[in-house]
Amino acid sequence: MAVLLINTPEPMAKVRVIAIKDQSRKILETLQELGVLHVEEASELKPIDREHIEDERRRIREALGLLDDIISYLPEPQKVYVGDAGEADTVSRVIAEVDKLHRSLSQLIESYSRIREESLRAERLDRFLGELSKLANPHIKDLQYSGNYLYSNVIVLSQDTYSIFEDKTKALLLRNLNRTTDDGTVVCYFVAGADSRKQIETMIKDLGIATLDIPESDLDLSTFLAQNREDIQKLRSESERLRRDVQNSIMREIGAIALYREILTIEFGRCSVLLQAAEARYVTLIEGWIPEIAAPFLESKLKDASNNVFVETTNPGPNDLPPTKLRNPKAIQPFEVIVKLFSLPKYGDWDPTPGVAYFFAFFFGLMLNDLVYALGLLFLARFVLHKLVEDPDSEGTRLFRKVLYTSGSAALVVSLLSGTYLGDFPQMYLGIDLESTALIKTVQEALADPIYFIILSLIVGIVHVNLAHLLGAVRAIKEGDRGTVINKAGLLLIQLFGIPYIMQVMFKVRLIPVNDALYGIFPYFVLLGVVLLIIGSLIKMGGLGSFIWIFDLTGILGDIMSYSRLAGVGLATFYLASAFNLLSKWIAEIADSLLPGIAGAAAAFLSGLVLLLIFHVFNLFLSSLAAFIHSLRLCFVEYLLKFYEGGGREYTPFRMQFRREVLLGK
Repeated sequence: MAVLLINTPEPMAKVRVIAIKDQSRKILETLQELGVLHVEEASELKPIDREHIEDERRRIREALGLLDDIISYLPEPQKVYVGDAGEADTVSRVIAEVDKLHRSLSQLIESYSRIREESLRAERLDRFLGELSKLANPHIKDLQYSGNYLYSNVIVLSQDTYSIFEDKTKALLLRNLNRTTDDGTVVCYFVAGADSRKQIETMIKDLGIATLDIPESDLDLSTFLAQNREDIQKLRSESERLRRDVQNSIMREIGAIALYREILTIEFGRCSVLLQAAEARYVTLIEGWIPEIAAPFLESKLKDASNNVFVETTNPGPNDLPPTKLRNPKAIQPFEVIVKLFSLPKYGDWDPTPGVAYFFAFFFGLMLNDLVYALGLLFLARFVLHKLVEDPDSEGTRLFRKVLYTSGSAALVVSLLSGTYLGDFPQMYLGIDLESTALIKTVQEALADPIYFIILSLIVGIVHVNLAHLLGAVRAIKEGDRGTVINKAGLLLIQLFGIPYIMQVMFKVRLIPVNDALYGIFPYFVLLGVVLLIIGSLIKMGGLGSFIWIFDLTGILGDIMSYSRLAGVGLATFYLASAFNLLSKWIAEIADSLLPGIAGAAAAFLSGLVLLLIFHVFNLFLSSLAAFIHSLRLCFVEYLLKFYEGGGREYTPFRMQFRREVLLGK
């Protein structure tokens, strides 16, 4: 039931936009075009802790490096769906998760890297030593030797570098075997005296020449190469197995890797903007509120507009008071203007618009119970209202027109059911019996008989008032207000059992279909309600509550009797219309008697028609105004005051507004 009667405002997020001064105009134009940010006075931009931001950016860069290292082991690009970041996905947590993920894969990656390096080293030896084996078959240990008399080594270099090396070492080398590979690389095996070692090594270093890392072995070159080729096959097989294991492990975590990479990339950009802001002499700071659902859209659009912008979105803090943006179904949105006349709900508080919409339209329909008046109201709302207001294109005017549409339609439905057309016009002027004009005769009888109409109004009042007290009790339970809960429970007991008892004793009307014996115990429940009412008042107001409860008790009667205005205004609409019909008929008959023949008939017809038009237009305005004012009164005083607080600030986004019509000059 509460869901049908109350709603809650739109959840809001606090937004802080920091932009470099040169980009401020573009950012403001974008914000104005989007029209979703409720701008507030910005707090002071405190000096930015540069060291902290640089440290955070360094940590993010290192984490991105670890992710790139992991991603590099994928065989080909992977298209990955990036999931939503959870609330706990802070930068520190993401960095910790990346480090944990890298550590879990590091042992496997290190094994793969080690085997891969061994395989590449063995393939390098096979490539270059294989070329030397075509020239000689020395022992492996002789290829890289340093003794008291001799020094030997194997070097790999380009042809141009070899020409320089050969020219400078011609007098130093005792033996020089060289071979050029298919790609033009020269592999050279040389032997020199031990006293020339230092000079040759300096030359190798200066020329940037690479030396082969020859393993220790007693095998000759051809035997070593055969064994090395067997090792290469084994290393390739092991490397392939480890590569698949690494890739499978990465693929199992590919979703998390993609998410972490996106989060860290965004945060790295944020830190860069902050560092730029720290270096700039002036920056633009804009703060405000935005519907939570629109925050990602705003951030995306601002970043599309400028690369040098920082957008920070946070949830409202305990001391924040966000503006209120109501969210109601389209059919009842117009009645938000009625609630705003009373007071806008605070952020996070109840929005009573749904309940106000239903009851306001129902009350209005009961009081403006005339088909012609309802059609007239709809006509005025559509074609005349915009001429009576200062700004016909404003949001308030648009919503108020829809309120009149809905309320007038409710009056239209009620009048069709009861068969009311300009009071008793059908019977007086057309000779049609009023009983035959109603779609539902019971509705006509209830609204035509003053006693029945008053009883119906009081029943409506009982329902409406008790719904308000029930909502007040629910609110008190949520807030832990024991005194109000007990007080409301007492009021509900008094009304639930006291009103049916009074109606049965005084008017012989049984609101509850039970026998006389059960009606006899109703006073005891009423007494219990009074006791609860006293206890609740004492808890709420202390000693003052010892007599304040009396006003609560007597207020029940006043609240419910207030709904008799439904019958009063509804009957007044009918009887005033009937009186105007009779008055117009009398004047028409007088005009007919004063003039003979056709002239008298014409005068009677015209005078009667003009007077009917004037009188009923007057009654239309009078009845519509009364129905509107009294519907407001019942919704505000008898309903909202019992559970609703209000006091909110309206959500007014910064946006472009173009008026269709403007007034220029004096």
